[in-house]
Amino acid sequence: MEEPATRELEMSLSDGTSDDDMPLSLPAEGSGHSGSIRKGCDPFAQTQRSKLQHRRSRINQQINKEMRMRAGAENLFRATTNNKVKETVALELSFVNSNLQLLKEELEELNSNMEVYQTDSEAVNVPMIPLGLKETKEVDFTVCIQDFICEHYGEDSSLYAKEIKELMDLRQAMRTPSRNQAGLELLMEYYNQLYYLDQRFFPLHRTLGAHFHWYDSLTGVPSCQRTLAFEKGSVLFNLGALFTQIGARQDRSATVGIDRAVDAFQRAAGAFNYLKENFSNAPSLDMSCPSLCMLVRLMVAQVQECVFERVTLTTEDTHFTSQLHLAQEAARVSDVYLLVLQTMAQPLMKDYVPFSWASMVQVKSEHFRAVSHYYAAVALCDHTLSAEEEEGDEEAEKAFLQFYVNVPAGPPLSQVLRDPEKRRKLGKAHLRRAVIRHEEAMRVHSLCKILRKMDILQDVLSLTHKRSLDKYSQLDREDDFDETAEAPEIQSQTNQKPEITPTNFSTVQVTDIFQRLGPLSVFCARARWGPVRVICLQKGEGGLGLTLRGDSPVLVAGVVPGGCAAEAGLREGDYIVAVDGEDCKWAKHGEVVHMLKSCSERGVELSVVTLHSHDTQLERRAIALSHGSDKENARQRVLGGAKGQSSASLLNWNRKKKREGGGTTKRLGSTFSLSFGSIRDPEAMY
Repeated sequence: MEEPATRELEMSLSDGTSDDDMPLSLPAEGSGHSGSIRKGCDPFAQTQRSKLQHRRSRINQQINKEMRMRAGAENLFRATTNNKVKETVALELSFVNSNLQLLKEELEELNSNMEVYQTDSEAVNVPMIPLGLKETKEVDFTVCIQDFICEHYGEDSSLYAKEIKELMDLRQAMRTPSRNQAGLELLMEYYNQLYYLDQRFFPLHRTLGAHFHWYDSLTGVPSCQRTLAFEKGSVLFNLGALFTQIGARQDRSATVGIDRAVDAFQRAAGAFNYLKENFSNAPSLDMSCPSLCMLVRLMVAQVQECVFERVTLTTEDTHFTSQLHLAQEAARVSDVYLLVLQTMAQPLMKDYVPFSWASMVQVKSEHFRAVSHYYAAVALCDHTLSAEEEEGDEEAEKAFLQFYVNVPAGPPLSQVLRDPEKRRKLGKAHLRRAVIRHEEAMRVHSLCKILRKMDILQDVLSLTHKRSLDKYSQLDREDDFDETAEAPEIQSQTNQKPEITPTNFSTVQVTDIFQRLGPLSVFCARARWGPVRVICLQKGEGGLGLTLRGDSPVLVAGVVPGGCAAEAGLREGDYIVAVDGEDCKWAKHGEVVHMLKSCSERGVELSVVTLHSHDTQLERRAIALSHGSDKENARQRVLGGAKGQSSASLLNWNRKKKREGGGTTKRLGSTFSLSFGSIRDPEAMY
């Protein structure tokens, strides 16, 4: 990882909020580029969410400052031989470490603030766990892009001031996305625009020179790199985080809100999973493989919880099999949260995940296990089988025989099902386990200061605990001297398995901001060509003596030996970029031909460039090696397919490591010299 020599402290703007789910129209594709119509939120809006982000931003700055002080003190401690200085530095280090610990605890408390992101509905639902956005510092592209345009493209960089400002405005807006569809589209637009930025200004042999500063979402630890992959991965992470916030704010008291929450959490899982599979060597812990794996599982668990809530809402009857189904759905939710808890307990994650998150996950695992036993008791005690409904009896018996993980000791389950007293005792055993699990959930809840402040969670736990106690009291009898048996473990099952929904980046179409530089097939950072040559042609008796092929840009496919074009210095393989001073990089074949035929007696002035064959061969070889092996490229081919452009692989954070490793080859832009066989326009001589 390339680290800059210094990191200047700078205020990182918070992201505001907007509760208007107003989708915005997409920019039109075509020759004109009017800029992005998507804007970020007002960073100074005094909403609860923006205040929270302001505090996160302030703490991130302080952590950055303390870490720089600690690094300097450690270097001085190692370098000095003066014992007095060592003692002073050691004292300063202990003070800095104490400050860092306090700041990290304060940041953890902010990251644990789930209530800000929950719905305003009065319905009592278990809160969901959202993820805060990664903060970033402002990036000034002006100097580095202007220098590259002047050096690499040989153009007047001052003519592209508007495009550079548009790019910086888009990045600034991306830092404060609204919590709705418009915010998602804004992040996707910038993410897609980074493809063009990579193609235009990031050659293989060096970086652009811009530094991308991002803070860890949970710890606030800063990271800085010059590779565009780091920027791209961080934006993708924020896309997933924004989906979690949208999912958490849905009103889950109705099926419509539940379906929206399910969709949002599944898309969040898709974003984190895509990041995990397509980006490696992450410089920050929040984007490491263990962390992303944990986040994917957490999102899947929250989807499963929403599925259970939907089943609860839509199950209107109290039939025996319906209650068994509810019990198995609740057991499934408990199982997936237990898996999340085990992931959070892994060595790398144990000290990284906020304590409130781990506590919440454990509370949910215990809570839904208790709910599972409660519904099992309701099925056994509140629904009596009818002797007349033989078909129903068979269905209920079949469901009950598959209800437990292991067949319990004692009478056969079919016999228990037909004996009201045995059913009452088994139901009582389930309620006993339900009460024990409820009490464990409440105990874990009481140990976490953050969760104790969440009134809605306290209400849910208290209500369900009281419900199980009341049911147990109804079944308990004074003459019931038999010791309550241990209830068997319920087999978890669900009718809707969560899906990890891949992010569809092609839904937000973008136009290359710097398209005036010319088609990417030729005018990209990977291409190397000579300086622009001005050729003055005068039509002779045999015409201009050249053969043209293709368009955007038009290629000189052949030059007649001894003809006007050959004598003027035109060469086969030249690309025509201007005719009589009029830019024609994007011009079609027929348009260039018309311009040539319309020349006056004094002739025509052509501006041409010649690509170096070395890079073309390198390009083709890289494409051949990486063909079919790059998932990120497959996605980018969908993005740029309409323009005939291939994509840039951003699979590794560090380009140097990737080139040295040799295991994966970077997919480059489309071939520089247009393949004659692939061009449908017939070759024409003029």
